[in-house]
Parts: sequence; C-alpha cells; structure tokens
Amino acid sequence: MKVIFFGTPEFAVPSLDRLLSDPFFEVAGVVTQPDKQRGRGKKLTPTPVKTVALTHNLPVWQPQRIKKDAASLTQLEQAQADVFVVVAYGQILSQNILDMPKLGCINVHGSILPQYRGAAPIQWSLYHGERSTGITTMLMDAGMDTGDMLLKAFTPIGLLDNAQDLAGTLASTGADLLVETLLKWERSEITPIRQDASAATYAPLIKKEHYLLSWSQSAIALHNQIRGFFPNSVASFRGQSLKITATAPIGDRYWHQLPPELAILEQNWASLSANTGRPGEVVSIAKRIGPIIQTGEGLLLLRQVQLAGKRAQSGWDFANGVRLAVGEMLENGQ
Repeated sequence: MKVIFFGTPEFAVPSLDRLLSDPFFEVAGVVTQPDKQRGRGKKLTPTPVKTVALTHNLPVWQPQRIKKDAASLTQLEQAQADVFVVVAYGQILSQNILDMPKLGCINVHGSILPQYRGAAPIQWSLYHGERSTGITTMLMDAGMDTGDMLLKAFTPIGLLDNAQDLAGTLASTGADLLVETLLKWERSEITPIRQDASAATYAPLIKKEHYLLSWSQSAIALHNQIRGFFPNSVASFRGQSLKITATAPIGDRYWHQLPPELAILEQNWASLSANTGRPGEVVSIAKRIGPIIQTGEGLLLLRQVQLAGKRAQSGWDFANGVRLAVGEMLENGQ
C-alpha cells in the first residue's frame, strides 16, 4: 500500500515508525509543518516527523499553507498514493487533496469521536476530568474532525496522568489502530459510521490564559488544569512566577487512586483536614512529600514545581529550598 504521511509532532512519530517497519506499506513521502525557530539562539529546528523522515531518506514537503502551495499539490497528485494518512499534521486539507488518493485520507485522532473534535483533544479531556479516552480512526472530510468513523480503541485515564503521559500512551495505541484500520479498509472489512453531531464536543487551541491558575477553584479543577496543560500552568509566589507541574488532590475521594507514597497521607488525614485557610494558603507541609495548599474547595498537594529561572524540583525540595512556612500564600497566575 503506497502511503503519503502527513504529521508534525512527537505524537505522530509512532504511527510513521509503524508504517516504515511494515513491509506491506510503502511510505512515498512525508508532509509536515515548516521548521520553527526554537530556543534562545532561534535555531531552525525540524519537526519530529521530519527528523524521522530524513533518517529514512524520504521525500519531505513543508508548505506554509498546503491548500495554496501549487508545487506541493502537483507532487502529491503525481505520487498516485493509495492513501493519505494524517496524524496531528496541523493544517486543514482541501477537498482537492482529500480526493487525491483512491482509498481516501485516514486520520488518527486522539479522542473517542465525536467528543473532543479539534486541535487539543488530549489536553481538554484531562482538563474536564475524563476517566477514559482513546483513539478514533476516521475517513476525513472537509470539516474539523467530522468524518465518518472507522475504528476505535479505548484507554483509561489515571488520576495522576498528565498530557505528556497520556499522549505517549495514545500515540502507541494510535499506531496499532492505524495499521489495523488500513489493512481492514483495503479489504472492505470496515463499515464507516457517521458521527452524531449533536453529541460533539470541542477541544480548541490552548491559549496563554488557560495556563493561569486561580486558587478559588476546587482542588480537583486545579489538578486537572495542571495535568491537562502540563507543563505550563502557572501561579505566583513571593512576586515570582511559579510553574506547578504535578499535583494531587487529597481526601477520602482520592486515596484509592493515589500511589502508596502519597496514600500514606491518609494516616494523617484527621489532622490535615482540620487545617483550613484562604484559597492559596499553605496549610501544611508533609514531610518528605511537599506543601499542601487550601483551594476554593479541598486541599491540593504540590508534587513538582518550577520557580522562574530554576529547574523543576519536587514539592518537598521546593519547600526546603525557599524555607516555606505554613500560612504563606500562593497567588493566582498572571
């Protein structure tokens, strides 16, 4: 099966790797986003998908706007691919492109459609506290993740999973499901299922304001925001920016979902839960674990943080390093 692969971030790499490792597939080329300037030196950096493609000496196309790039469109048409595979490419494909391959364009999407259509399904599923998600393969149309569904694979979400963890799991799942989908689709063993538009939810692009923490929110809402938008959620401490990269809500609802090193806090719950304060106040510092913060509803353990200009560190190391005191305040992100 002759394939043109469209993809950009690390999430797409396992799918490309699987196609390259299977002799049934011929990857005839890769379409990815243009190189971007990164770091203090503003060095042009290739996308993760391009890096893989170059190691396999594959043709790579990087149009700024695929729908408007005449040269790329001509080359795609001339490739006469059986199928276009799209995994987190980052641009909308025109109907002209969708019509080129004889088996159509198949997309690997990081949610169980029609939930979380859009650019950031993994992040928003965590933000909204979903307990499970998965991968949907679909036959693309001109809409935003509105095409007919082909196959699905479900994945549970643990309480402490963050966007990076979940993306790694789903990327691997997606690679497996992609191969299964392509083989069955070619053999006409899949009946496409139309999406129920009335059940659709959306996962828009993440903006800077989504990273700002407000301690008046509940502990579980803050936790879901922090792990969903990992590693960028931010509060303020002593006038400095403080990224908070890992937390855990604590209390009777959560002990059974926490690992033993955190569930040990249950032994001291009677005294911990007696400590109350204003939202953002440090109400306790658990020895060798980290600071516990009062929120608008419930208590939140800080497991990992990063002060501006510093490396990430455990909540316990942070508390020791800054000589954190019970009664100090963390402010909202700015």
